[in-house]
Amino acid sequence: MKKYIIYQIDSFTQSKFKGNPAGVVVNADGLSENQMQKIARELNNSETAFLFSPDDNSCDARIRFFTPTTEVPTCGHATIAAMHAKALEENLESCVIQTKTKIGVLPFEIIRSNDRIKIWMTQGDIEFEPPLPIDIQQQIVNHLGLSFEDLDKKCPIQIVSTGHSKVMVGISGRDTLNKLNPSMDGLKKVSEIIKCNGFFVYTLNSHDSSILSYGRMFAPAIGINEDPVTGNANGPLGAYLVKNKLVKGGGESFSFLGAQGEAIERQGVVEVLVSIQNDEPKRVKIAGEAVVIFRTTIEI
Repeated sequence: MKKYIIYQIDSFTQSKFKGNPAGVVVNADGLSENQMQKIARELNNSETAFLFSPDDNSCDARIRFFTPTTEVPTCGHATIAAMHAKALEENLESCVIQTKTKIGVLPFEIIRSNDRIKIWMTQGDIEFEPPLPIDIQQQIVNHLGLSFEDLDKKCPIQIVSTGHSKVMVGISGRDTLNKLNPSMDGLKKVSEIIKCNGFFVYTLNSHDSSILSYGRMFAPAIGINEDPVTGNANGPLGAYLVKNKLVKGGGESFSFLGAQGEAIERQGVVEVLVSIQNDEPKRVKIAGEAVVIFRTTIEI
């Protein structure tokens, strides 16, 4: 029997019961995949992160992510939660943790100032697929409960990834966004066709001078009907906005704040930074703070 330390943490917020909840097991060495899946199912967050010791000289730590039903390659809010828990558990000062993930070794930066901890997560390689065929777009629009009149005509519906792909669906208004009531069964069926499990619906008409975008993310195919605040959606959104010339270019970087979770009263904010070379997005980083809900231990 081994005693495992488990945190419940709300990410992308400084307020308890806001943002996106994640489980973290900070000393996961020795757990089997089956045990990790059972822990994730029991905690029933959209994702639970498991931190392991390094297995070679390429990294300082390893991390794996499980939804209640399956393993996923990367997760923004659970990374923020895991690095926050690691900083607390090991009393770390500001530092960079080279972390091995399913999409490679990535630098996760802990910035600590007194009692405040901010985490910067470098995401994976940026990948774009062409805009989806019109018949698939029609299915997505229908299953989201939208019409083509609701769409932002400047924004192509396409799949973008920084390690865990999402379908970007731009719409014209925040009120429409908050009233969405998708068909989860319909979205599951489309996911099987396009081999992408996440649908990120967003608007650039935020009516908030400090926030560029408001979004909602649905991923019923992997057991997440709605994810409150999604790093692996807001990050790719930044790359997508640069790629499609939807924001002013010409510089070496583009940054913005993306809000999510308003419709389900789990508001949180993701800070996004896109590095740009020759007017093309090259690397995405996201940042956020977090708050601990509880810390406990179990024996397995």
